[in-house]
Amino acid sequence: MGMRRKVGSTKSPSVFSHEFVIQNHADIVSCIAMFMVVGLMFQVTQQTASLFITMQHNHTQVFNDTEPATEVTYYTNGTKDFCSVFFYLLIAIVLHAVVQEYILDKVNRRLHLSKVKHSKFNESGQLVIFYLASVIWGANIIFEENYVTNLALLWEGYPHTNMLFQTKFFYICQLAYWVHCFPELYFQKVKKDEMPARVQYATMYLVFIGATYALNLTRVGLCCMVIHYFMEALFHISRMLYYSEKSDFAKTGFSIWAVLFVIARFLTVTLAVLTFWFGLGRAENQVFDLATGNFNTFLIRINCLAAISLLQVWMMWNFLNFQLRRYREAAAAKQKAKQRQKERREAKLQAAKKRGSEASSDEGGDTDVSLTPRANKAENGGPRTRNRGGKKH
Repeated sequence: MGMRRKVGSTKSPSVFSHEFVIQNHADIVSCIAMFMVVGLMFQVTQQTASLFITMQHNHTQVFNDTEPATEVTYYTNGTKDFCSVFFYLLIAIVLHAVVQEYILDKVNRRLHLSKVKHSKFNESGQLVIFYLASVIWGANIIFEENYVTNLALLWEGYPHTNMLFQTKFFYICQLAYWVHCFPELYFQKVKKDEMPARVQYATMYLVFIGATYALNLTRVGLCCMVIHYFMEALFHISRMLYYSEKSDFAKTGFSIWAVLFVIARFLTVTLAVLTFWFGLGRAENQVFDLATGNFNTFLIRINCLAAISLLQVWMMWNFLNFQLRRYREAAAAKQKAKQRQKERREAKLQAAKKRGSEASSDEGGDTDVSLTPRANKAENGGPRTRNRGGKKH
């Protein structure tokens, strides 16, 4: 499951060297995760192992309004979630290596990409799988909780400290994935010029998702994530098509993404304004209470709304720069194509002129050659006439 060694390399790296860790990081990490899972089998280590593997901070509520009475297990956030994030960080590293070796590497061998395109293609491939899985998972939670049909659920009943298992597990997996992006910079040997961009977006995801989870704003955060992830998945699919030299499909994908991207930014700002300005702004319990997880104060709401709005503005700015860069590149490519076409026409004209001059010179040479025998005949005819005359005389 580790990185494959280059063909022809007979010397194995020394144990615990950088190259050894990079080549076998998936095997090492999977052994650590398996060691934690095995800990569940023994009573002595079961409690410690479950701290990492199972979801913590749970409690059960009994509802007597139905016959028979039903019990529902809810989960809250807490400090023990760091252990869960660590374990699923290991799982994310293993899954990253599996996707890389059994899917992306096989595709790359068929495409024969350059080193720069190879790195970006792998990055987009990993993100596409994660984004699509998150969109499907998050959309399923949204429809099951009826957030689409009743938007008021995004702010009603705040603080939303009680989460179902799938909601909490979704957020734990999100945090674990974006944390795993940092060690992957070392495992994948990412170049220094590519690191700042990857560190930037991974850090921003961690900050916003972590703040949403800590402030008990999981409902509105879930909706915003699904909208954003769908746009990102479409962008990286188009990017992979572009690097695969499927220009027509890539152009169509980028065009659709450009339209939906603006709509997504508008929807995100709309949800933020409805939740933080109108919904929570009109709630009765606008107090800061750490014990109950209530952070519904004017200062926190304004900061959250400003952070989301500034993020959307920053993304729109990058979007406009991206579109302008694409427009300039397309205009430059079109200008180059026209220049090449003009050079080809000029080359054809010059070649035609050259062939015409060579043809005229050849015709002149043939005329001189055809006159030469006649001239020789005329020269030879003079003496013959004199000879004949002499004889006759």
